[in-house]
Amino acid sequence: MRSGERRNAGPPALNVALVHDWLNQQGGAERVLLQLHRTFPRAPVYTAFYEPTLVDPAFRTLDVRTTWLQRLPGWRTHHQAYMPVYPLAFATSRVRDADVVVSNASAFCKGIRIPRGAVHVCYCLTPPRFVWSTRAYLARESYPAWLPLALHPLMPLLQRWDRASAGRVTHFVAISRAVAARIRRFYGRDATVIYPPVATERFRPGGAPEDFLLVVSRLVPYKRIDLAVRACSQLGLPLRVVGDGRDAANLRRLAGPAVTFLGSLSDDRVSDLMARCRAFIFPGEEDFGIAPVEAQAAGRPVIAYAAGGALDTVVDGETGLLFHEPTVESLAGALRRLDTTRFHADHLVAAAARFSASLFRERLSRFVATAWETRLAGAQARVSS
Repeated sequence: MRSGERRNAGPPALNVALVHDWLNQQGGAERVLLQLHRTFPRAPVYTAFYEPTLVDPAFRTLDVRTTWLQRLPGWRTHHQAYMPVYPLAFATSRVRDADVVVSNASAFCKGIRIPRGAVHVCYCLTPPRFVWSTRAYLARESYPAWLPLALHPLMPLLQRWDRASAGRVTHFVAISRAVAARIRRFYGRDATVIYPPVATERFRPGGAPEDFLLVVSRLVPYKRIDLAVRACSQLGLPLRVVGDGRDAANLRRLAGPAVTFLGSLSDDRVSDLMARCRAFIFPGEEDFGIAPVEAQAAGRPVIAYAAGGALDTVVDGETGLLFHEPTVESLAGALRRLDTTRFHADHLVAAAARFSASLFRERLSRFVATAWETRLAGAQARVSS
């Protein structure tokens, strides 16, 4: 690195590049990427492809660099069809002029080539479900009918490639203990847990809770919203469901008269509902799960399935209630416990503050600085010897 050069805030005199899988949809991974860029505001972003109209307008101010996949047809709406060639796209792409590369990965972007001597920190949202949990991945997504047959002979090859690219990562950082366990299982690597950023400042506790329970989610089968709909219908508990998706019609068929579907709502209306609900229901298994933290920031307890990221964010009897089987009966038992459990809004808000965006930026910046200092110390020791 040239003397006196400083392209990024964060660690002094450190040249950072960011890598992201793809930028043609807006979700939790993209919110993490924007916070990574706030941590390193002059870092270029390398990604498979980029469609500005499909993501947060904030990306238009970033230096986004795409692979040759950008020139292929159909990726804007059917990027899953190109999944088998993503490894090749990143393996034939190179980060230029960086001391540290931070990949924000749930698929193959960690396989990008980096400069000799650079440190690669992988902020791992999850090892790619497409490779390691193919059936579960296909249950989550819409995909061409031919894709499962085409994938079967490719899986061993993709698993070998993914494991090899993981071996070239200097440090893994996981978004939850569940993801850290997968990194250990699939890659044989340890990972430090740094929780993803949540916009906790958007939420404020309301007054006394009103008599309704709340779900905010995409309505797709793996989210298990059916458990909340059926349990509340069975118990006659008022439930409001915010969101839309391909499972909406099925959920309406399951619902009793106590369940109300509100469709997609603005962030302000969601914040208002969270502040007024009796409790928030989080019935699926997620790698982390931002919504339960948002509910706590609004001073409301969370009823969550005891798996995945909920085990990091919900403390049974303190910030919510956990149910241990993905069944209507188990969730109904937790809903009955709600009548006899007291929660304090100030305690819930304090618990949510552990996941704030400012703390995320501070922790990740410190981790990256330490990783680079460790690399420099190792290089100096080798020269001295």
